[in-house]
Amino acid sequence: MKRWNQLVLIAASVAALGFGAVAAQAGTPEENRREALQRARIEQGVKSGRLTRSEAKRLRKGERHISRMDKRFGRDGSYGPREKMRMHRALGRESARIWRLKHNRKNRV
Repeated sequence: MKRWNQLVLIAASVAALGFGAVAAQAGTPEENRREALQRARIEQGVKSGRLTRSEAKRLRKGERHISRMDKRFGRDGSYGPREKMRMHRALGRESARIWRLKHNRKNRV
């Protein structure tokens, strides 16, 4: 019987670890894709010289904020409707910031 209890305890531990990994990636695929594309846009702007160092730093800070929101919202394993709306809005604002800073005629020298 003691062996049986050990197996149940091990199975419960493995299940809990697996659930934690799923909860860490609770964002929807579309939002994850948007975050990745925005990071790529920032890096492309840095490489092309369209973004100054300070602009890129500010945009990366915004991306970190969105990433923290994503982790916070996904702690319970799923997004609620309000959380989806807030993430969608934050990603849209950040996308507009990226466009505005890339097209403001300030180039890295």
